[in-house]
Amino acid sequence: MAKAVYTEIDWTERKDRFWANFFNTLSGARSSVLIGTSDNSGNYNLAIFNSLVHFGANPPLMGFILRPTTVPRGTYKNIKETGLCTINHVTTDMINQAHQTSAKYEADESEFDAVNLQPELDESGAPFVEKSPIKFLMRFKEEHHLMNDTLLIVGQIEKVILNNEIMEEDGSIKVADEDLIVTSGLYHYHSVNFRVKKDFARPSK
Repeated sequence: MAKAVYTEIDWTERKDRFWANFFNTLSGARSSVLIGTSDNSGNYNLAIFNSLVHFGANPPLMGFILRPTTVPRGTYKNIKETGLCTINHVTTDMINQAHQTSAKYEADESEFDAVNLQPELDESGAPFVEKSPIKFLMRFKEEHHLMNDTLLIVGQIEKVILNNEIMEEDGSIKVADEDLIVTSGLYHYHSVNFRVKKDFARPSK
C-alpha cells in the first residue's frame, strides 16, 4: 500500500470539510458517550461526545471538550447552572439514537424525547440514560479556555452505576462485555473487542 505525506501546504489549499474530517479521525478511536444535563427548571438535554479524558483516580476526575460557545450550547449552560452532568456510555444498539442527538434541536426540546431514550433520575436531578450499562454522575470543578476557543470541562465523579459482573477483582471494568462502541471523527462507529490484559510494566520484567 502506497504511503502519502501531507503537510500544512495541503490543508491550507483545500477549504471544504475534507481536512476537518481528516483531523477528526487522525487521533483514532475514542470513547463515545452521551452527556445528560438538566437546567434549573428541570428541562433535560442530551448530547453525544467523543472527547472523554481520564485525569486521575484520587479524586476521580474526568473531562471533555466543548466546542466554542459562540452559539448556544445546552450542555455547557446546564452544567454552569446546576454544576452536574451524567456521562453515559453508548452501546451498539444505541448508535442511531446517540448520533441523532448531535442534530440542532430547539432549546426547549429535549433530545431524550426527540431520539426516544428514557431518562433515569436519582436524587441529584441530573438525567442518566436508562439504557446505558455504564454511567456516572460528575460535578463540575473547573474549565480551561483553549487556544481555538474550545473549552476543557473538568469534573469530579460522585456516583457510578454498572453491573457488578463486569468488575474484576483488581477493580478493572471489563468494558468489552457491555458491547460498547467507540467513534473516530464524527461519523464512524466501531465495536469494542477485548484482546489481552497485561501486567503492570516494570523495567525488570
